Amino acid sequence: METYLLDWANLLFRWAHVITAVAWIGSSFYFVWLDDSLERRPARTDLPADVDGELWSVHGGGFYNARKFLTPPAHIPGPLHWFYWESYSTWLTGFGLLTVLYLFNATSFLVDKSVADWSAPQAVGLALGYLVAGWAVYDLICRTFGQMKRGDAIVGVLVALYVVGASWLAAHWFAGRAAFVLTGAMLATIMSGNVLMVIIPGQRKSVAALQAGRKPDPIHGKRGKQRSVHNTFFTLPVVFAMLSNHYSMVWAHPLNWLVLDLLMAAGALIRIYFVKRHTADPGAWRWAAAGVAVLLGVIAWLAPAPPSSAAAELPPPSYAEVRRIVGERCVLCHNAQLASKGVMLHTSELLLGHAQQVYQMAVVQKLMPMNNATGITEDERALLGRWYLAGAKAD
Repeated sequence: METYLLDWANLLFRWAHVITAVAWIGSSFYFVWLDDSLERRPARTDLPADVDGELWSVHGGGFYNARKFLTPPAHIPGPLHWFYWESYSTWLTGFGLLTVLYLFNATSFLVDKSVADWSAPQAVGLALGYLVAGWAVYDLICRTFGQMKRGDAIVGVLVALYVVGASWLAAHWFAGRAAFVLTGAMLATIMSGNVLMVIIPGQRKSVAALQAGRKPDPIHGKRGKQRSVHNTFFTLPVVFAMLSNHYSMVWAHPLNWLVLDLLMAAGALIRIYFVKRHTADPGAWRWAAAGVAVLLGVIAWLAPAPPSSAAAELPPPSYAEVRRIVGERCVLCHNAQLASKGVMLHTSELLLGHAQQVYQMAVVQKLMPMNNATGITEDERALLGRWYLAGAKAD
């Protein structure tokens, strides 16, 4: 019953996380597009002095007129709409999913003893510390260097170096899939931290100053804009990291941290392209081309070697060999007492009925055994593959 309820919690947190993430990413993308698409001076000489730009758009049968003010206007005639619950809800549901799937099952999902032999409490503590440290270091970098001359470039380089170092550390602390997810969660924590700790407090201070008849401090707008831009470029890397746990060819590689960094860099480059094209930059395509080139390079790098002719000529293994491997490597979690994911393999009938799943999970995707807890070898995976391709028969 506990496993059943955890599966439901996993499903519901995942569902809510996807919904709220769509809302947050959608609003983020929209406001970046809006800001980059405004008509500004000198093209618009009719704009009031405090208006930075204006845009007309049409959607759903209606016309919309948006204006951006350089500073809060002297009077806001209607309710002021804030955009922050999308961020908070996304982080909370994501942390709930991380807790249910990874932290609650730390021994299975966080720990790979061939990487680091942590106890479950140690692994959970390190994972939480990894998230907290990510925000603390990032925020320190932004506050120390963000307002300097060429501060945006300095911050960008330092943050990129920190992410590379953090991903390397995660890959040497945690199981491969957990390292990818935790690095994505670290960036997501930074994104939500930007909203909670910098963007919204700055906006509230500006509004409070306006209501008190004081001129708002422009530093709040500058900091908010900088953090908002960072969030925009983090978005696609985070989405990739969260999806990656389904694809072992990326996180099971010996240099998985480098694979992660390259694929996140590709996502950031492609996001730059979308931002640039809003401004009608004729060279915007170069960013997309660079991102695609990185993706193609990683795909070529990770491509599996073709099977040797000697391996192709090997006869199908005996069913007794297959049963031995499954009994030693798989039945521990797939039996009448513990039917993980509803799969049982402790009898010949059950094994033959789940042959395709065994092939997909243990041979093709190499997702099972989880973190290779039972020590299955590559030769054993290959033997299971030959058995399935030969018809998965019981001789």
